Order: sequence, then structure tokens, then C-alpha cells
Amino acid sequence: MSQNQKALFIIFGGTGDLAYRKLYPALYKLYKENYLNENFAVIGTARREWSDDYYQEIVTDAIDDIKVSDQHAEEFASHFRYQSHNVKDTENYRTLLHLANTLDEEYEIGGNRVFYLSMSPSFFGTITSHLREEGLVTENGFNRVIIEKPFGTEYENSNELNNEILESFDEEQIYRIDHYLGKEMVQSLMTLRFGNPLIKHLWNQKFISNMQVTLAEDIGVEDRGAYYEQSGALRDMGQNHILQIVSLLLMDEPQSYHSEDVTKEKVNALKNLKLLDSQNIKDKFVRGQYTTSPDAPGILDYLSENEVNEGSIVETFIAGKVESENEQWANTPVYIRTGKRMKGKSTRVDVVFKNDESSLFDADELSENVLTIHIGPTEGLALQLNSKQVGHVFNTEPISLDYQIENSIPDDYEKLILNALQGDKTSFVHWEEVAESWRYIDAIRTAWEADPSDLFKYPVNTNGPKEAYELLEKENHHWFWE
Repeated sequence: MSQNQKALFIIFGGTGDLAYRKLYPALYKLYKENYLNENFAVIGTARREWSDDYYQEIVTDAIDDIKVSDQHAEEFASHFRYQSHNVKDTENYRTLLHLANTLDEEYEIGGNRVFYLSMSPSFFGTITSHLREEGLVTENGFNRVIIEKPFGTEYENSNELNNEILESFDEEQIYRIDHYLGKEMVQSLMTLRFGNPLIKHLWNQKFISNMQVTLAEDIGVEDRGAYYEQSGALRDMGQNHILQIVSLLLMDEPQSYHSEDVTKEKVNALKNLKLLDSQNIKDKFVRGQYTTSPDAPGILDYLSENEVNEGSIVETFIAGKVESENEQWANTPVYIRTGKRMKGKSTRVDVVFKNDESSLFDADELSENVLTIHIGPTEGLALQLNSKQVGHVFNTEPISLDYQIENSIPDDYEKLILNALQGDKTSFVHWEEVAESWRYIDAIRTAWEADPSDLFKYPVNTNGPKEAYELLEKENHHWFWE
């Protein structure tokens, strides 16, 4: 396959923060690496009245820290055009069609189009129907729609949204992006699990005690208070990033690395999750909200953040025990945890192996074997083992075998956009995965709404309320990242 990918990108939300921070740098990196060359163009659309020249200045500013040279950045930005656009106005799509056809001919793109919807999901159906009706969907090239989260707020409206999009595009043309699936170590999970006999044959309930997924953030909600009031940590992080990682940890081995086979096993893993209800929610899940700390007097509590409702009971932290009905994972929980204003920023998976009964060592002499998958901000692996202490006395001590990726790692969006150009959906989310994720999350939300009293406060710069630790301690487990 030739490196050079031919495509016209039409970005709805081209003046937004995501486009500036993520999309334009990602496209430029692909340009630097020759995946994009002469046969591409970008149309940015939004309500603002910008000129092409001003838009190109914005693009060059977005890539200022990574540009090869001023000239190279300007050559890249010359492929960008801007159109002020009202997504509900049919005439605007006709103007967009003319511009798209002009650029297609100018850059010899061959009808390949990527429609990037970086807008509120409420507009997805409107945009996709107009794209089809006004002829922007070509017949002589590929047409792919990349959709950002949040994809609905529950199963019911997510399903309605999906059906609206399916009226204009087939499932195979829809690329639901979850940028965590573009992270190097998340993409390495299947290779780690199924490409190493040492790991593959131990990856089951017979040898694993529990697994822990931590997505910790050290920042607050910042300027997203209004959004967070509608989502909370459960919807913002649980339904997508966390459950995607959980599915990769619990899935059976697929027949191939083809997206259809991978999706099938991920969906099965999500279907096998035990649903929670009002009878067991308190034993299985903890939710919290950050408050002030005397050790950090300058940091606001959640209730004082901009656009947060007075007396809000929205959670900024969740911790829970996720269980599977698959016999392979009987009595092997996956503990999940995510929150704002935690002690540090860390995304990691800890796989805790069972201690073996040994006649040679007492149980309290040995530390648990733990495989840690560092997803971010550092990326790599660490394996905790037991070894003899150096010296004359035969004592044991834990040691760690560490691997850290030191080479330049492609950005999440850079990898995922390239995958979309190549038609590889393996690292994108299929509708069935979305549906099963909402099924699990909706059950938790329903249980909380039935009994909204248990919202535990935790000081900023800590790793959540004490109840999150008690969740593990009652089963003689403990968090490995503290």
C-alpha cells in the first residue's frame, strides 16, 4: 500500500478546541511522514465568518511547536479552506459541495472523503442527512464519517442517534473515535495477551487474582462545568475509555486481527458483564466528589467550579468492582477507578497474579506478582517478581523488570486518522460495543438515581474517598497505584 493517502477532509467544528489542539497537529504529523502529500485538502466549517487566509494562519499557529520549517508549515496550510456554515441550512451544503468538488479536482483526490463531526451529537443526524441529500457523498471514492464522543447520554438516545446516522451511512462507513484506542499500550494489549505464550496461558481466573484499571486526572473540570453536570465521571470516562479497556482485558482470543473478529470478541466480553442494581450497587461501586483541602488552599471544590449547579450531586470520581459471567473469569474482579483532582495523572492497568501455596516460603514472605501496563503519561510495562535479597541471608524481596518506550510515539489522533484513511476499523468502536456499554452504565445510573444519598467527598490531590479503598480491602485486595 502506498504511503500517500488521498482524501478530502471536511471538518464540522473546524474552529473548535479539538480541531486546534488535536486534529491539525495530527494531520500535520501525517504530512511530515508522507502519509499525506499533495493529494489531500481540508475544509473547515463552523458558524464563524473566517477567511481562507485567516483559517490558514490558525492552522499554522496550531502546528507551530512541531513544524519542520515556516515554509513547510505554509505548504501544509495551503491545502486548507474555510467555509462559514450553518448545519441546518440546505443552501450552505450546496456551497460546500461546489468547494469540495473544486478541491477534489485541484488536488486529484479521486472522490475520497472523510467527514469529521467534531460537534454536539444533537447535530449528527442533521449533518449526515444533508451530506447524503445534497450529493456530498461521492460514488467514485470512499466516504467515511468520524464521530467524536459523547455518543448519547444513555442507550435510548444513543440508539436514536445511531439510527439517524444509519439512514445516510452504513455501519462500515462510521468511525466512532475513542482516542484511548489510539494509545500505544492499549493497542499493544492484544499482542501482549495473545502473542506471548508465557502470558497467554496465565491470563485466566486460575492464575489471576484481580485486575485494576486506573484513569486518574490531576486537573479539575476546568471550563467544562456545564458539560460535566450532564455527564459526571461515569458517563464521561466509564462508558467509553474504561469499558473499552475492560473489554480488551476480558475478551477471548479473536480468530484474526481483522476488525470484525476483534469486535465480535469485545462485544461478547461486554455482554458478559454482570449488571448492577439497587440491591448490590453499594457493595460494588463508590462515587465521590472532590472538595477543598487545607494542603491546597488555592484549589476550588467541585461545587465552586464555573457553571456547576448549586448543591450538585454529580460525581467526579468512581470506583467499582466489575465482574464477568464468563466462566474463565469466575471470581476474578476487574476494579476500575477514575477521577478528577487526584494525586497525580496516571493511566494504567495492574494485573495481580495469585500467590501460590509454597512449602518453601511463608505467604507473608512473598509479594504478589504484578504486571503493570503503563498507558500514560509514560508508556511501557513493569513486572513485579520475587527474588533473593543480595547478601548472606536468604531473605526475599520484590524486584521489578521495567520496559519504557523511549522512541517517539505517534499521537493518538495521528494513528486513528491514519487508520480511518486506510479503512482499518480495528481501533474504532462498533455500534454493538456502544450499545452494550450503555446497557451496563445505564444499570448503574438507574441504581444511583433510586438511592442518590451515597456521594462521598474526597480532598483534592488525593486518590478518592476512603470508601474506594474499603471496596478492595473487604476482599483482601488493595490498589497498586496510590
